[in-house]
Amino acid sequence: MATKGEQTRARLINAARTLVEERGYFGAGLNEMTDAGKAPRGSLYHHFPRGKDQLVAAALAASGQEIAALIRTLSEDAPNARALVEAVLDALADRMEEAGYAKGCPIATVALEVAATNDSLQKICAEAYDDWQGVLADHLVADGYAPDRAGALACSLLALIEGALVLARAQRSRIPIDRARESAGALLNA
Repeated sequence: MATKGEQTRARLINAARTLVEERGYFGAGLNEMTDAGKAPRGSLYHHFPRGKDQLVAAALAASGQEIAALIRTLSEDAPNARALVEAVLDALADRMEEAGYAKGCPIATVALEVAATNDSLQKICAEAYDDWQGVLADHLVADGYAPDRAGALACSLLALIEGALVLARAQRSRIPIDRARESAGALLNA
């Protein structure tokens, strides 16, 4: 069983995950994170002595791991890479719709906002994307693609997924996701 301190830390991370994904790095304030995490301000600095960046880093790492686990789980049931990409798009689109388009990719918002100015958060974003791309590349290799081609194609597919999520969120529509499914199929059939 988790200690009270571990529970408080987990609540702060989950609150940060939600707020940062919905509002971005600059739109999510520490007071909002402590309020949403039902934690006193002192607990924030106890668990995250380096402040907001350390808390957001933990939130991004947790979100990245969650999506990587989702992709790995979907990979187990996908007969080929195309089915995997379609399943990933569907799962992320469903997640977005369930949140009323307040959620998209849990990494993209921060990557777009601070990757050029905050090296530690940029690194966490890059690691999450590398992990997701690796799972896609592994599936492509299992489908018979050469490893170098699989890596390049996985990068293109991830870019397609991420772009579709951004457009779907902006348009509050699944249409970009549906179009990305078609494009992914064309890439994989080329």
